[in-house]
Amino acid sequence: MDRLAYSVADLLVRNAMDQPPELDLLFHRLNNQLGIILAHAELMEAKAADETSRSRAGQVITSVLDAMGTAKEIRMQLGNSEHGLRK
Repeated sequence: MDRLAYSVADLLVRNAMDQPPELDLLFHRLNNQLGIILAHAELMEAKAADETSRSRAGQVITSVLDAMGTAKEIRMQLGNSEHGLRK
């Protein structure tokens, strides 16, 4: 299974026009930080010497992808709430 079925750069871009510049900067920084963690976890998973280490790295990867999805959802909710479109 390809964990990166979407572009990391695309993850937080949607609804960017709805956000104040300061908030855009915070989401950009968060995306960069999570991207670095993801890259290192994937490297650790690929180079792990045993199944336990691979499994732990895989858990980090899953958590980072979940965090990216959560950040995306927060950003979308903020954009929707500014226009009175709360879900």
